[in-house]
Amino acid sequence: MTTPPPVEPICVKVNEAARMIGVGRTKLYELIASGEIEAIKLGKSTRITTASLHKLVRRQREPS
Repeated sequence: MTTPPPVEPICVKVNEAARMIGVGRTKLYELIASGEIEAIKLGKSTRITTASLHKLVRRQREPS
């Protein structure tokens, strides 16, 4: 029996998102405030969409 491949999460906690892109929490909140990263609220907790993290990295890699 084969194990299915791991599924990438749709959203992650703020600390995890900051670690994933190598920035601190303050910088991550600045990116959220500027609209560069999408965040959602689930109850009292804030979650960051992994799709928005991937988009941020792609935008940063584009030539200026």
